[in-house]
Amino acid sequence: MSQTVCKFWAMSRCMNKRFPYLHPAQKSPPVISQEKAKAERVCKFWADGKCVKGERCPYLHAWFRGDGFSFLTKLQGHKKGITGIALPDNSSCLYSAAKDGTVRVWDCNTGQCSKVINLGAEAGCLISKGVWVFCGASNLVKAWNTECNTEFTLAGPVGQVHAMEVENDMVFAGTEEGVIYVWKGIVCSDTKANPFHPHQALSGHTGAVVSLRVGSIRLYTGSVDYTIRVWNLDTLECAMTLNGHSDTVTSLITWSTCLISCSLDHTIKAWSMSEGGKIEEIYTHTEEDGLLALSGMHDGEDQPLLFCSSKENSVRMYDLPSFDERGKLFAKREVQAIQIGSGGLFFTGDETGGLSVWKWLEPADKQESSSA
Repeated sequence: MSQTVCKFWAMSRCMNKRFPYLHPAQKSPPVISQEKAKAERVCKFWADGKCVKGERCPYLHAWFRGDGFSFLTKLQGHKKGITGIALPDNSSCLYSAAKDGTVRVWDCNTGQCSKVINLGAEAGCLISKGVWVFCGASNLVKAWNTECNTEFTLAGPVGQVHAMEVENDMVFAGTEEGVIYVWKGIVCSDTKANPFHPHQALSGHTGAVVSLRVGSIRLYTGSVDYTIRVWNLDTLECAMTLNGHSDTVTSLITWSTCLISCSLDHTIKAWSMSEGGKIEEIYTHTEEDGLLALSGMHDGEDQPLLFCSSKENSVRMYDLPSFDERGKLFAKREVQAIQIGSGGLFFTGDETGGLSVWKWLEPADKQESSSA
């Protein structure tokens, strides 16, 4: 064994018993002072343009903390919380869905809303795959082909659709009944014919399915029943159930060979395949609040980052694999949607209906900003 002290153990976060570094002694968790806690909150008066304390105000007068990125603008139009943001391929438009029952289409060049689609029901999620955009709502899944400008309705879902994924010509939708509906896509010569047909319904969860992720040959599904189910993409059979969270599994992503999950139990967990073929929990990071959404990207220097939003109205940014905190984004309400774009752009949507646009600075721009 190495004589180096395990960095993750030192932060009380290592779960890997086979980790080849020292775990010499137990240490107490860090104590967060009241002053530091205040400095992590945006001044509500400043947010409304009414703070008169200026530099004497103990709260933040900024929408972010950290270096190497900047806030560009906020797109306003939704009346309720944003539940999904999508950027289809070969398109100059950004799509957003919200609890106000609409999907808005934004021109990426002007930042103006060019179209509003009325769903007639609260939108639960929005994703894109290639030139397709998919939106899940109550008893409804809509699909738009942005290349052919066609719209289709996918038959079958019962209840609110909370999460969706697309892989291997299949569309997956997780619903409030705990069922994952599957449609099979077929190639049609008639561009006006609906290419999606009901294929199967996957059962097993005992509560609503609120997060989905495809990684390699597996579909991962997270639920309010506190579990993550692992499905074989070829057979659509459940291969195993992962237990470890003690509250709703709100979001899932894959990074390298790991699955990363977050939950309302305040934890982010990393999972990896063991030598025996089982997926095991290898690492846990704990925060002070329930966690809502995950996303990953590379910064302006091509370093991998993890984004995680929480119920404290913020998004934390972590370096991977160290989980060192890089920065923090703030919002008036909870951030439920995070989307990564091209050219260093990324987007967050919060419960007020605001859609914020951010950008990583190029290394040269970062240096100039630091010296200014």
